[in-house]
Amino acid sequence: MLALLGFLTIAIFLYLILSKRVSVIVALILVPVILGLFTSDRGKLGQMILEGVSGVAPTGIMLAFAILYFGLMNNAGLFDPIISRVLKLVKGDPLKIVIGTAIIAMVTHLDGSGASTFLITIPALLPLYDRLGMSRLVLAGVVALGAGTMNIVPWGGPTARAASALGVDANDLFTPVVPAMIVGLIWVLFSSYILGKRERKRLGVQELDYNFNQELSEAEMKLRRPKLFWFNVILTLITLIALVKVWLPLPIVFMVAFAIALIVNYPNPKEQQERITDQATGVITVVSIIFAAGVFTGVLSGTGMIEAMAKSLVSVIPDSAGSFMALIVAITSMPLSLVFTPDAYYFGVLPILSETANAYGIAPVEIGRAAILGQMTTGFPLSPLTASTFLLIGLAGVELGDHQRFIFKWAFGTTIIMTIVAFITGAITLF
Repeated sequence: MLALLGFLTIAIFLYLILSKRVSVIVALILVPVILGLFTSDRGKLGQMILEGVSGVAPTGIMLAFAILYFGLMNNAGLFDPIISRVLKLVKGDPLKIVIGTAIIAMVTHLDGSGASTFLITIPALLPLYDRLGMSRLVLAGVVALGAGTMNIVPWGGPTARAASALGVDANDLFTPVVPAMIVGLIWVLFSSYILGKRERKRLGVQELDYNFNQELSEAEMKLRRPKLFWFNVILTLITLIALVKVWLPLPIVFMVAFAIALIVNYPNPKEQQERITDQATGVITVVSIIFAAGVFTGVLSGTGMIEAMAKSLVSVIPDSAGSFMALIVAITSMPLSLVFTPDAYYFGVLPILSETANAYGIAPVEIGRAAILGQMTTGFPLSPLTASTFLLIGLAGVELGDHQRFIFKWAFGTTIIMTIVAFITGAITLF
């Protein structure tokens, strides 16, 4: 019963947002609450929701101040030289811009953090995309592809979780799949080439004699702080280093950085309030979705739906398919990112799958390698169960359903390509 309710909750939620029947926030809150009323623990529904919301509160705070910080940096002109230089290099060619976007996403995701990747790439590149009339879905999708494939690194969340859940060394999981990951990254560049070519065909190559400052309105010029450019660069670098090194809890890093940036760039209290108000819409949109996602995960976890779904998935696997477990895990890993949180999959589903595969002589480490080819790697920037996804679409200004429809096949294709290479190189075996 619980498993059925769980799958029904996921199915209704995806249908509602993909068909745009209701907003994401409404679906995240009402669907699990209504279905949760049919469980035996409905009396504890309020407590489950509160626990779920409390769990995402630090993320919501971080995202709120991150949006405020980078919005402020954009107003002050931090990204102006980058945009101007890139425009001159690519000469208004959408194809080169899209490929460059993929490379930037890969490089910035070397720290294994989706949040920092999106916070760096989207604010820097969005004005460039808007200036040339390029699709924001392409921006969000290509960044998702680059960051998702890079998320296989050992210090990333999925590989670390898989290693912990299966009791194996993270390097034993990662090293054998390096060839598959490299091919996956090449596939991402190829996908970016195809998407960029479409944008070039749609928009053409714009030969621009471009002076970025001349394109700014009088109001935007008044907000620029060219004399504080290097201060803002150093502050941003220190902020990003603090995020990677975790010198302070992530929400505190952005709170402190924003306060310093605000008082230095705009010392007048009235200007400070105007800058905060200017970013209010973006902050409210993203943060409200984050807390709504807390309701969704809180109900699914608290009622036991996630655990029940995991067990039901394993029970439907026929004995004859046991020897193909690694293949099954690899192929389903990316789509299941839309169903299970990373903790639920790696600590709930994966051990059961591993134990089942072990009965057929397949080592746990192979099941772990198969899982990281897609589960919350290529799949995490599309999943409604991760805060980073909402940060990505919030910064890019696109709808979740549109983003999922646009990039799903490319992300799934990346997992399939990596799975094939993993079998060829012996990282995972068929029998």
